Amino acid sequence: MELRLLVTFEKVATVLSFTQAAAELKYAQSSVTGQIRALESSLGVELFDRLGSRIRLTEAGERLLPYARRIIELTEEARAAATGTEEPAGSLVVGTMESLTSYRLPPLLEFFHHRYPKVRLSLRTTIGDETRQALRQGTYDLGFLMEAETEHPGLESTVLAVEPLALVAAPRHALAGREFGTADLVRQALLATEPGCAYRDLFEQELKSTGEAVDFMEFGTIEATKRAAAAGLGVSLLPEITVAAELKDGSLVRLEWQPPFTLRTQLAWRAGKRLPAHVRLFVEQARRLVSEQG
Repeated sequence: MELRLLVTFEKVATVLSFTQAAAELKYAQSSVTGQIRALESSLGVELFDRLGSRIRLTEAGERLLPYARRIIELTEEARAAATGTEEPAGSLVVGTMESLTSYRLPPLLEFFHHRYPKVRLSLRTTIGDETRQALRQGTYDLGFLMEAETEHPGLESTVLAVEPLALVAAPRHALAGREFGTADLVRQALLATEPGCAYRDLFEQELKSTGEAVDFMEFGTIEATKRAAAAGLGVSLLPEITVAAELKDGSLVRLEWQPPFTLRTQLAWRAGKRLPAHVRLFVEQARRLVSEQG
């Protein structure tokens, strides 16, 4: 197997697009397609299922991907060792989520972009089970989690910060400035992001413990959920860091209710995986920069 074919395969497998892979690798799309076909021919298996305009990895492709990444990383380390180049380099695929990408990670991403320009960082937005599964399969190198649990089967993780939550609403909401219990919340209009976010799922479980039916208006993103709350459409439980600006300018207020669970922002990777130098460096800087915000 030629290294250039594995590099092309790894890029296509990461972005799941021949067009995007060609643009990032600065190849013609026909060259990317030809290289993938050459690799498939040499292995005697198909690596991608072509589904109209979309592609996905076959089982053979899923098995090959972690080996391809390891070979690429070892090649880059060997080149650096032979030439005496100490600057970190290599690809790094990180699973993350909207709240962290927008509010926790900018200092880390800015630092890494300017300090280590040879590290090719790719962020993939997934949450919960999807991120953990991608880590176990080797699709992601690292994954940010916001979970109540800190132990995850098949993974190693490091806690970066406790993630405070805030129940928020518009200033003139009926519950603003009042003391109330969980049973009172069930009777309110409830706003939320999509299922799968740990804080939304735990909030729903807590509300259902009252024995009442629970129904959420789903807005998909944190930004849309915040705007709906500020417009008086209902109440929402969100990470405090995501609503700090709105609480400061008064467009949202914190309601007098504390969730009976604690979430922690964590960085995880597959258990037993040998982390290349540039990945270890990212973990170290995440511990420093994300933890400082906590």
